[in-house]
Amino acid sequence: MTRVSFLHGAGNRLHAAADWLGQAVREGRRVLVYAPREHDLDLLDRLLWSHPPTGFIPHCRDGAALAAETPVVLAGSLDRPIHDECLVNLSDEVPPAFSSFEQLVEIISTADADRVAGRERFRFYRDRGYALDARDISGEAG
Repeated sequence: MTRVSFLHGAGNRLHAAADWLGQAVREGRRVLVYAPREHDLDLLDRLLWSHPPTGFIPHCRDGAALAAETPVVLAGSLDRPIHDECLVNLSDEVPPAFSSFEQLVEIISTADADRVAGRERFRFYRDRGYALDARDISGEAG
């Protein structure tokens, strides 16, 4: 069954995602990032080119030729996931087919709308018996 991790208290959701993705890449993990809003995908794509300021997080869009070999893949839909290891949800809803992944990571900012939607998703997973863990990242850079 999918493990669900909530990282809450982020000052900026996309910066927190970039921080988490950098750590995941250093650990050798493969991650699919789901962000159905094109604007969020574009911002995260640009952020990963220079985050951290002296680094680069290897990534590409899901339609790229090297997507199967790239540790971080950015996707606007989950029609054809490239792998099933880890899904980072940057949407405001429960992502489709999330249960086909080993782990789902939900990053929740301090914005009121984000917190409310995050609580609803937390209840959804909890009520269906998913293994949940939550960590406050408010003291971290993101």
